Amino acid sequence: MNIIVSTIVILSSLGVLSAVILYLVAQKFQVYEDPRIDEVNEQLPGANCGGCGFAGCRAFAEALVKSDDISALLCPVGGSNTMTQIAERLGKTATAKEPLTAVVRCSGSCEVRPGINSFDGPPSCAVMSVTYAGTTGCSFGCLGQGDCAVSCGFDAIHINPATMLPEVDDEKCTACGACVKACPKFIIELRKKGPKNRRIYVSCINQDKGGIARKSCAAACIGCSKCLKACPFEAITINNNLAYIDNTKCRLCRKCTPECPTSAIRELNFPPKKTIDKEPVAG
Repeated sequence: MNIIVSTIVILSSLGVLSAVILYLVAQKFQVYEDPRIDEVNEQLPGANCGGCGFAGCRAFAEALVKSDDISALLCPVGGSNTMTQIAERLGKTATAKEPLTAVVRCSGSCEVRPGINSFDGPPSCAVMSVTYAGTTGCSFGCLGQGDCAVSCGFDAIHINPATMLPEVDDEKCTACGACVKACPKFIIELRKKGPKNRRIYVSCINQDKGGIARKSCAAACIGCSKCLKACPFEAITINNNLAYIDNTKCRLCRKCTPECPTSAIRELNFPPKKTIDKEPVAG
């Protein structure tokens, strides 16, 4: 009987001792987590799209809480309103940023960029870009397999079956950048939405010389510099036979658009230009 009692006492003592040791170790190595992280995380949209540059909303919330300066941080889904609310909760300052949207810089539809071969592999732009240049004479343009559409978690981009080009729904696009990363040809860019969703950009990334580019695609930029000369705000540059419009300098004056001989410059959501009827001159 004494052996049983002794065993129980010893085991009980070991249990208590182990519990004390575990408690002391837990207190020694416990990791403190700021409760504000959970509070900020609840304010975020919960999309976990990675558009903020972090691995999900909670990681972004942790960065917001721990950073002294959050002016460079942005949740593209929540936008400036969400960032302002979070900044007020944390007692920090958030910098207002203009909303962005994804822009497809390729106008090479089936009509203007005829195919010269066919692809029999998996329907993937990533796979296709590794194996060869594409089904047309332009090795820079959209491959049309829809990797961008698959990557979008907001159903904001789809392949038009008629043109085989991606089309972005501005109302759904959150500028998370997933489609930008998914495109192996780098034809998708995040640009400012602009006032009333009005934008002007060069819808081409072909860097071939003018004659070669025009031969492979009728809508290609040929680097003629006419748009460069027409722009009064120095918003246009020509590099590698390709024009580019800086949306931070562009004032949407639309003077460059009519100068482009291939209509490679696109202007979106503008009202039609007014035509002035000239009165006949008296003879």
